[in-house]
Amino acid sequence: MEIEPTFESWQAAARLLLRDGAPPGDVRWREIGKGAQPSLITDEGAPPPSVGTVPRQFLDLARRAADTTDPERWQLLYETLWRLVHESRDLLANPRDPAVRRLKALAASPAATASDAESAAPFVPAGAGVAELAAAAARCTGCELHRHATQTVFGRGASGARIVMVGEQPGDQEDRQGAPFVGPAGEVLDRALAEVGIDRQSVYVTNAVKHFKFEMRGKRRIHQTPRANEIAACRPWLEAEVAAIHPEILICLGATAARVIFGDSFRITKDRGRFAPTRWAPKTIATYHPSAVLRGQDEAEQARLYAMLVEDLRKVADA
Repeated sequence: MEIEPTFESWQAAARLLLRDGAPPGDVRWREIGKGAQPSLITDEGAPPPSVGTVPRQFLDLARRAADTTDPERWQLLYETLWRLVHESRDLLANPRDPAVRRLKALAASPAATASDAESAAPFVPAGAGVAELAAAAARCTGCELHRHATQTVFGRGASGARIVMVGEQPGDQEDRQGAPFVGPAGEVLDRALAEVGIDRQSVYVTNAVKHFKFEMRGKRRIHQTPRANEIAACRPWLEAEVAAIHPEILICLGATAARVIFGDSFRITKDRGRFAPTRWAPKTIATYHPSAVLRGQDEAEQARLYAMLVEDLRKVADA
């Protein structure tokens, strides 16, 4: 089974394996680079199925163990999960069980502890809905960006939305108002959505990073692109949001969001405007960020970029 080296990728694969009744002895795990397409996402793009409730303690231990570099961790996690589902939900209470001892040792290792300091993962409630996630995100201190932002800016929209839109990060107005895409870029997005007949209220809108990163120039707060480690730290929130909503269509607004979803090799200029199945949604597409329209060098450039944004959104409206 091919997975990215993340808890979320392993979890999605494990759910599929449990659904298919695959015992641990029949599974071999292979890591691929982050952003590459795991083999499991070709399953008609469907979201991983639910396999019932497992103890919260296991999910906490599994997240921490996944952050280590132990090459046997994925097999250990799946063996333990299999036994929790098929043997006993009280397995973790047995201090003499070798697998339980190994799992707890991994979760307590320095590598797992260090990773926790740079990730939102410890703050993300397992199996939560969007409202619970938003409430938990307000308390997130998983990276340094929270220190200077006014507040967490979580996603907004219908929890059962057919369409999810993902941007880069909140801007100045979003940081002040606590909602995504309410500033100048949001006005461009609203105009484009209206032009193609998509109701903004029916769409769930969020960002890859939940805190505003900026630098001060005089009295102005100027946007700064988040670094890769800051994007990675915030990724568990996006994973949880999309898992809770199960959208049919996911739209990446801009290069940062596109690279989070499609991988580092994705280029907006040559890869935008095409649907592809991913583990995030059956239909995933990328287009220009509305702020790119605003940054156009002149009116002609702005009109050209806006036309491409509308063109791509029209494909979504017609899908």
